Amino acid sequence: MKSVYRSGVLKKSNGSAKLVITTIMGIVFGYFIGVSFPSVSLTKVILPSSIYSPFDLSMHEDQTKSLDRSFPENLGSGNTPATPKIYVPTNPRGAESLPPGIVVPETDLYLRRLWGEPSEDLKNKPKYLVTFTVGWGQRDNIDRSIKKFSGDFQILLFHYDGLTTEWDQYEWSKQAIHISVKKQTKWWYAKRFLHPDIVAAYDYIFIWDEDLGVEHFNADKYIRLVKKHGLEISQPGLEPNNGLTWQMTKRRGDKEVHKDTEEKPGWCSDPHLPPCAAFVEIMAPVFSRQAWRCVWHMIQNDLVHGWGLDFALRRCAKPAHEKIGVVDSQWIIHQVVPSLGSQGNSENGQAPWKGVRDRCRSEWALFQDRLANADKAYFKQIGKEE
Repeated sequence: MKSVYRSGVLKKSNGSAKLVITTIMGIVFGYFIGVSFPSVSLTKVILPSSIYSPFDLSMHEDQTKSLDRSFPENLGSGNTPATPKIYVPTNPRGAESLPPGIVVPETDLYLRRLWGEPSEDLKNKPKYLVTFTVGWGQRDNIDRSIKKFSGDFQILLFHYDGLTTEWDQYEWSKQAIHISVKKQTKWWYAKRFLHPDIVAAYDYIFIWDEDLGVEHFNADKYIRLVKKHGLEISQPGLEPNNGLTWQMTKRRGDKEVHKDTEEKPGWCSDPHLPPCAAFVEIMAPVFSRQAWRCVWHMIQNDLVHGWGLDFALRRCAKPAHEKIGVVDSQWIIHQVVPSLGSQGNSENGQAPWKGVRDRCRSEWALFQDRLANADKAYFKQIGKEE
């Protein structure tokens, strides 16, 4: 009996040991199996469709499609905060939730390729922007004008007659920017397409009419003179025998640049004010980047002809009688082609151009009233007399 008891205990002890050893080996083996194989994705387990409801099948298809899309490798990485941080002190309005390093508040009109490296898109970055408001009837004159501008100038054409592809007969047109909206003026285009943040890459912006003779004009020399004399707002001198309205814009043969003139008695209350100084006309103005940022804000949305604007440009260059001038040695001829008048509408039996002219004059009066009222309201607000 004694030996039998001992034998039963021994067998029981051996069985327990084997169970413990087997359990430990199973755990170790399971651990190595888990380390050796990637985690199993439930979305990759294929089950019989009979156990899915229609809703489940739809969800499964949507998830599969989303997994098939290609995303950046760092999507969802720890670099993306769960809650957007606010950078109010440094970011422009509307971009407060963006990190400053990704904010690009200004842009340009440089043409880009659809392929290759972005850094290799531009062989040359134009420094200046030239805009003409054009119709097809003035194509030969515009062709002559644009050939006066070198590769440092980006060309932008605003088409008031809706014709754009026709211009591709000119080689330069293929690199120009074309914006077409029928029956609008250059100031309408400028307000809508030349926001200061859009044209911030350009040192100077030319906003010219289409009826200008440029036989005696060279754009590169013009820019050098503008810089030399510190002009923020300027225009080429006008040939005195044609299309001249003001003495200030009349070309002088003995100077590079002039900044003042004498007008008819009583026309100038102050020799430093328009039209005797601080004045250029709206047919061919040239603005520095800084001056244009101010002028753009002064252009009204509904006063599209710009009449009266030239008398107010002085508000955007200080001191105006030193920063606004006429470049005499690079001069142009105003051909006075009434192309814009033909875009008008005949009302009450009068010619289309008469309605356009009347609108120009009424806009001048409206603009003057708005400026006067704005000044009055401002000085009242700060408690000062004008």
